[in-house]
Amino acid sequence: MSADPLANVLGSVRLTGSVFFRLECAPPWVAEAPPSRAIAGRVMPGVDHVIEFHAITRGRCLAGIVGETRCVVEAGDVICFPHGDAHVLSSAQGLRATPDLSPYTRPQDAPLPFCVKLGTGPVETELVCGFFGCDARPFNPLLEALPRVLRASDRDGRRSGWLSRFLEVAEAESRSPGPGGAGMLSRLSELMFVELVRRHVETLPPDRTGWLAGLCDPHVGRALAVLHASPGDPWTLERLARAAGLARSSLAERFAALIGDPPMQYLTRWRMQVAAGQLDTTHDGVAAIAARVGYASEAAFSRAFKKSVGMPPAAWRRRRAAGHG
Repeated sequence: MSADPLANVLGSVRLTGSVFFRLECAPPWVAEAPPSRAIAGRVMPGVDHVIEFHAITRGRCLAGIVGETRCVVEAGDVICFPHGDAHVLSSAQGLRATPDLSPYTRPQDAPLPFCVKLGTGPVETELVCGFFGCDARPFNPLLEALPRVLRASDRDGRRSGWLSRFLEVAEAESRSPGPGGAGMLSRLSELMFVELVRRHVETLPPDRTGWLAGLCDPHVGRALAVLHASPGDPWTLERLARAAGLARSSLAERFAALIGDPPMQYLTRWRMQVAAGQLDTTHDGVAAIAARVGYASEAAFSRAFKKSVGMPPAAWRRRRAAGHG
């Protein structure tokens, strides 16, 4: 398994991307997106949690969570709503609209991304809009650590212009979809999400706490790396402290202060996430999965799993299989 906790989490929570439609907007215009749970079954059936993003390829607009101040986003910006909040995009402050679910229904006979037009005059603003799907349960530490809004641009000059290149490809492919284009944009959008997270990490203040702050700490980050690389190992606090290069009491205090959970409690939560993924994606028996995540006893694992998610492993598997079907 990966020694990079961020990459490990992204794989374990099964991050997937989809670029769905292009907006062509003529002022005055407004688009109001409902909470992601209201559209999840339409855009990514069977996915636990849906995140919507908007890449501005031309012009400018205002964007923000419903009921909160909207910020200006311009060509070259990407804005994303990790927790699935209802949000508004508009040509001016104060404009509201009734959420319309029709753009979230995939057309059966048109290549993706398809075009949605707002307003009747000359088009001044264009956006490419898409979604990320991931598991939120039993435990997604990245999702818990992210703010309600992520926003990034290459205009700050802190990186190599990667977002600008994504936007160029997204705009070109959205105008003239080619064979395999939807799949290519989906993979590129996943990389874009990782870039948004990395840029967010760079802005964290030195005194910030949380999972992402823990990744940046030399000792806690090392502890997270080994736990994620080998969650089924027989970890003890003493062994973990040696791997992290700290005394046992120092690691326990530092880990809990940054992450919010003691190390062994965090390990249990992560083991449940790994096990849930294997229950969803394999036909392996519960005993085999229990052993892989560090439990010698199927009964002990089942008790821990039920405590974490509210149902036994077999019931989780049946329910998830029915939901995905």
